[in-house]
Amino acid sequence: MLNYLWGFMIVLGVTVGVLRGDIGDVSKATITSSKEAVSLCITMLGIMAMWTGIMQVAKKCGLVAAFTRALRPVIRFLYPDIPKDHVVNEHIASNMIANILGLGWAATPMGLMAMKELRILNHNSEVASCDMCTLLIVNISSLQLIPVNIIAYRSQYGSVNPAEILGAGLLATICSTCVGIAFSVIARRTSKLKDARKK
Repeated sequence: MLNYLWGFMIVLGVTVGVLRGDIGDVSKATITSSKEAVSLCITMLGIMAMWTGIMQVAKKCGLVAAFTRALRPVIRFLYPDIPKDHVVNEHIASNMIANILGLGWAATPMGLMAMKELRILNHNSEVASCDMCTLLIVNISSLQLIPVNIIAYRSQYGSVNPAEILGAGLLATICSTCVGIAFSVIARRTSKLKDARKK
């Protein structure tokens, strides 16, 4: 679906450029944007590599396990159907920690591992379980104390004070996380009520 959407946007942009006589500007913007995209990817690759490495060091020295224990009440509340000592709890905790630190790219591998384990717990069903949906919601709406990626973007594009968005980012992600968790809890209870009625 996204391929069709991007294809449509490219064709539309070129068509509008031709009709308005700005096709030269479209070509120039394409080249400039390509250069900026490569530069940004290199910047973000370095940041992602550093923080992914830090997460691996934290895992080896037991910090991730300690954070997993600290987050256990939260994980039990959000994912009540997951077995207490299952490895997916560690993946979920690592995903949450990385997201809280604003490391969306570093959180993605952990989220994928968690989703893989949740699918196994869901008997490889093609229909997502409540836990899988909750993981997706919490991951997308994640609370961020330090939005490292956004700070890096702002720095890349010459912001005078890249970190000045900390307050606004924290407020926005607190709101999105609260709404996401509320939605997840309500959806889970509604799903269980429907299952109970079917029985």
